Amino acid sequence: MPESQPQITIADLESAREKYARERARRVRPDGLGQYRRLASAPTIVSHDPFTERVERPPLTDHVDALVVGAGLGGLQTAIRLRQAGLDRVRLIDDGGDVGGTWYWNRYPGVHCDIESYLYMPMLEEVGYVPKWRYAPGEEIRRHMVALAEKFDLYRDAAFHTSATELRWDEDGARWQVRTDRDDDFTATYVVVSSGSLSLAKLPGVEGIESFRGRTFHTSRWDYDYTGGDASGGLVGLADKRVAVVGTGATGIQVVPAVAEHAARTYVFQRTPATVDVRDNRPTDPEWAASLTPGWQQRRMDNFLAIMAGEPFEEDLVQDSWTANAGLQRKMITGRIDPALDPAERELAEEMLDLATMNRLRDRVATTVRDPATAEALKPYYRYQCKRPGFSDEYLEAFNRPSVTLVDTADTHGITRMTETGVVVGESEYEVDCVIFATGFETGVSGLLSGSLMVYGRGGTSYFESLMSGFRTLHGFYSNGFPNLFQLSVFQNANSVNYSHILSEQARHIGLVVAEARSRGAAWIEPSGEATEAWAKVIEESAHDNLDFLRTCTPGYYNSEGQPADMKVSYGPGPIAFHRLLEEWRRTSIDEVLVTDPEGN
Repeated sequence: MPESQPQITIADLESAREKYARERARRVRPDGLGQYRRLASAPTIVSHDPFTERVERPPLTDHVDALVVGAGLGGLQTAIRLRQAGLDRVRLIDDGGDVGGTWYWNRYPGVHCDIESYLYMPMLEEVGYVPKWRYAPGEEIRRHMVALAEKFDLYRDAAFHTSATELRWDEDGARWQVRTDRDDDFTATYVVVSSGSLSLAKLPGVEGIESFRGRTFHTSRWDYDYTGGDASGGLVGLADKRVAVVGTGATGIQVVPAVAEHAARTYVFQRTPATVDVRDNRPTDPEWAASLTPGWQQRRMDNFLAIMAGEPFEEDLVQDSWTANAGLQRKMITGRIDPALDPAERELAEEMLDLATMNRLRDRVATTVRDPATAEALKPYYRYQCKRPGFSDEYLEAFNRPSVTLVDTADTHGITRMTETGVVVGESEYEVDCVIFATGFETGVSGLLSGSLMVYGRGGTSYFESLMSGFRTLHGFYSNGFPNLFQLSVFQNANSVNYSHILSEQARHIGLVVAEARSRGAAWIEPSGEATEAWAKVIEESAHDNLDFLRTCTPGYYNSEGQPADMKVSYGPGPIAFHRLLEEWRRTSIDEVLVTDPEGN
């Protein structure tokens, strides 16, 4: 702990626990996740694609080697790996008008990645590119993904503004029949679903949201015709506008400074304050970029992953706020835990370090924000890993502008209602011209898991109905009864704060498995029921039990808005151990998913 921090005592811990419990009680709602609604359910708020015009086309009725549902970081990398595995016709489909996923939709002013871009932007060496900024702006990330799609010829068979609605296994043809909302009816040998991390924009279920007569939009559908400017700022259209920004998570932290710079009046509606640590973004040093040697990105990614997972490392190549607080991340992001330490002693040491860190972040608020009442409302009172950490060198400073007002909604459990002219919290109405919802996305909800993409495997078995008896996969990728069907997710797989790296490894694994299946002439790829049961047991026995911790946290997406599920999700020993396990499995046990004789002869 930093020398400038006073020594944490047991009395300090007890006081903090009591304060955290009180702050949590102010914010917990009985409706949990039910407090939100999907963007598409609000007819007065734009949910269609404002960035790319939808082009009519005839329905697709052909056959492709592979279909990849979702053209974000995971789907794009998987399509590339399948192309490298020898597949000629790889079709990407996506709701958006181009590749990019979250980075296609998130074009709001100030948007950047919060993981160092040299780790986060995939396959940099494949296209010979070094990001211009340490934490790249969204447009740089989006254009890089377009460059990848172009390099690997993925636009040839792609279908955008298209959603898969049904997958049905064709027993005789040993392939998937695919139907979409564009009346497509084509077939694919392999299907990969990569559409679940951050794909469905959400809104708060506020009474009267449709009655507001001003301009409203979600940050993933930013209205530059109204605000002026672009993702780099310059929102001159707000110069005479009173603007409400709803939400103070990772999106709000980036949006508020840009809006506050130009709007005549800015109201920031906050339920729970975020942690706001130092960002320290800066342009890439040209000399450093020129000094990089082949393999530099993988080495840097692996180094970061090792530090975050508690694996041995020789030096910290990244040296940012993530790696400085790596020990506090393992409460939620699984990794190595020293078995030599008594669990109670380890928990006490972690809690003391946690409190010292949170005290430092609260002190940063107090020394940055001049108004004491505003500063107090912006201080986060919860354990560090209750929410994904935030980083900014501009957000807190924005509240020193006379035109910016923080509206804390904790005691009213959020916004009370909206009227034709404004936003109401309790008995106070704030008249505004524009409401911007910085309320993010549903997390981890793929079509497979929600049932919006109906999947019928061997014998017409429904994938969604099969989940009722428990989640069963091998390594999180494939399930018994659903040949040649893969999914990308954290469920029964690995996890890390740099999810792009996790997706890179998942894409690589799928590509290698498909390549091996093709080289051996396998009829299809499918694990046995025994293998998926055995893997479910591994997850149950190895995953860290965070339930009690999550119950103490303020509401957020980590704990399903204060109602955490008693569910073991990820492989407990951490991502590096999991990737080693996959490598060993590919070398010794890949036969268990390669069905070479469907009749069993």
